Amino acid sequence: MNVLDFAHSFFADSARWHGYDGIPTRLLEHVGYSLEALAIAALIALPVGLIAGHLRRGGNALSMVATAGRALPSFGLLVLLFIWFGFGTLPVMVPLVVLAVPPILVTTYEAIQTVDPSPVDAARGMGMTEPRILFQVEVPVALPVILGGLRTAAVQIVSTATIAAYVSFGGLGRYIIDGLYQKDYEKVVGGATLVAGLALVTLLVFWALSKLTVSPGVRRSG
Repeated sequence: MNVLDFAHSFFADSARWHGYDGIPTRLLEHVGYSLEALAIAALIALPVGLIAGHLRRGGNALSMVATAGRALPSFGLLVLLFIWFGFGTLPVMVPLVVLAVPPILVTTYEAIQTVDPSPVDAARGMGMTEPRILFQVEVPVALPVILGGLRTAAVQIVSTATIAAYVSFGGLGRYIIDGLYQKDYEKVVGGATLVAGLALVTLLVFWALSKLTVSPGVRRSG
């Protein structure tokens, strides 16, 4: 059998669509882990990137932090935290958050830092406060690039959240890990297909979000 045959057999099996190991259940688990990790990473990285970009300071330090975050192996960190803390969401969330923070942090900083200074200076001349300048002048212009960083982080999380299965958590990684252990290649291919499909859906969601939130003038100028 080839890959397409394995995938067809997996999705055609009605038993795959019901129960605790069914596709809907595993998909919801995977999406839940991914959304939680992305939200935590955004809460950490967005404020730091926005403030540092607005002040035009700390770029080298942020680059060092981002480089260190990218260098950490997600699976190795997962195993280490699992040994230290045992079962729980912490060993799963930390590697995913560490993976997602660098692209959000660096992209947000660069997006704000590279905004044309002319409207910023004009806003200051009009007496606008620094928070208003940041959120009413800089962020709207930088939003497409900021969303690009969030999109990159989200796709990385969706692709890497399969590691949750290594510590007996759910998600689509269960199909891949269990399938390899059981030599059930239909399950492996099906799980991999679902992860790839979810990554594509994530890209489409951010494309739609960009269309809804970025002003037409900013899109045209970009």
